[in-house]
Amino acid sequence: MSKRIWELWLDYKSEVVFMLGSACIVVLSTWLGSFIPDEVYDNILTPIFNTGTIVVSFGGAWMLFRRSEGIKARRLFAVALLVWGTCDLIYLVGWAVAPHRVMDMAAYELTTYELVLGNLLGWVLLLYPTEALRPGWMNWKRAALQFTPVLLLAALDYVLPFNLWPFIALYPYILLVFLFNHMHAYHKWCEDNFSSLDNIDVRWIIRYCVMLFIVGINYVWMCSTHYHARGFTQQWFVVLMFVYATEQILFRKDPWKEVQGDNVQGTNSPTTSNNLKLLQTLPNGEASNSEAHEAERRIFEHWMADGRPYLNPDFQLTDLRAVLPTNRTYLSQFIREAYGCSFFHLVNRYRVEEAQRLMSAHPDMKLTEIASACGFSSPAVFSRTFTRQTGLSPREWSATQK
Repeated sequence: MSKRIWELWLDYKSEVVFMLGSACIVVLSTWLGSFIPDEVYDNILTPIFNTGTIVVSFGGAWMLFRRSEGIKARRLFAVALLVWGTCDLIYLVGWAVAPHRVMDMAAYELTTYELVLGNLLGWVLLLYPTEALRPGWMNWKRAALQFTPVLLLAALDYVLPFNLWPFIALYPYILLVFLFNHMHAYHKWCEDNFSSLDNIDVRWIIRYCVMLFIVGINYVWMCSTHYHARGFTQQWFVVLMFVYATEQILFRKDPWKEVQGDNVQGTNSPTTSNNLKLLQTLPNGEASNSEAHEAERRIFEHWMADGRPYLNPDFQLTDLRAVLPTNRTYLSQFIREAYGCSFFHLVNRYRVEEAQRLMSAHPDMKLTEIASACGFSSPAVFSRTFTRQTGLSPREWSATQK
């Protein structure tokens, strides 16, 4: 158990730092916001923040639609930005037409209507990570079913003698919990298909959800307070989140596109032909299954030792079709059954062994050069992977060899 915790810390310590840092900034901002006079907040900061949100939302949506590249997740986030920007535009117009009425309404506990609107905004922002983690799963029917409980709670709030706002305000967190199931399945899928998880792992989704969680906490805080400065932190943090999220989504790789289709794409090279002939000569029947798996394992290990494809940072599971021309699902199952781990961990095992060989043979070689030579995408990834596998950092392991 302690080893697993240590591995999780190595993998996600930057996300923990991100979460704690964001929380500290928000707490400090909330404290500073309490010193802002109501007149300054109402007449100066609110229109500035709302204008900023509108510009960022509409501008980000335009860029995402323009560069969607057929990625549905990008279009969904663009829709979320449009919905949020439109709501802020309506609020800004209301402030311009009747500022006192708008601000007086905002000074009291949120109404059921405002609670439903807040849930709507949180709901549309959760559409992106759901689609990014599990493409095709989210459709309009499922999306409507997710939002239906909010409408039912809102209707009951008008009928029942007690207030249901805590249940309405906290509903988005239920959707966020369900999202973690998708995260686990997505992480496993990435490890089964790629040797490097840069820009495709759940790290970005975790950071996005952390920011969304903070926005939700601020939202619940707004539901239970009655002074104007309650929205100070919420408004600037939403602008920051939209800018950061738009930039990340635009430049984030879409791993699903890289492995689209499950057709065999074997080559006609002599190596592939020889491997096919070897596998075809094995006898049929259940008794030959172990022999077939052993033959595939020999072919794979010979290729890894001879060709050393793991030195390529972009090495992925489908590259195995060069020597084992079969579908991706079978290749993934073959790796897990033969080696008891995912493709990602197996390839990085080869890379760490190569790094150990280089460090022993060339003690003066820089770690950055070793990381690059062994197929690691960056020195940080090399250090994290090496430490997790050996229990020592590269420098500590190198020192033991002297």
